[in-house]
Amino acid sequence: MNASTKPRTVRKLSLPATPSPVSRRDTLRDRLLATVDLLKRRRAAEIDEGFIEDYVALHWMEWHGGSLRLTTTGENVCKHLASMLGRASPQPSH
Repeated sequence: MNASTKPRTVRKLSLPATPSPVSRRDTLRDRLLATVDLLKRRRAAEIDEGFIEDYVALHWMEWHGGSLRLTTTGENVCKHLASMLGRASPQPSH
């Protein structure tokens, strides 16, 4: 090594202490249909409060007269998830 060459410093990458927003969004998407089911059965008290806040922040749900309901975006996400589940389910053979 000559005098003008500096040794390279190796940086270690560490994982963030909190989950990334993408992984949180994936978690929320995975739980959305179950959350909607709880709303339909009037069991909103069983939904994690943090989930509700995040659904509202994502504009998937909104407060309306003291009730929580899906927004148009939330309805579209649910339809997409339902169609994905339909494709993943084995179809009966005829």
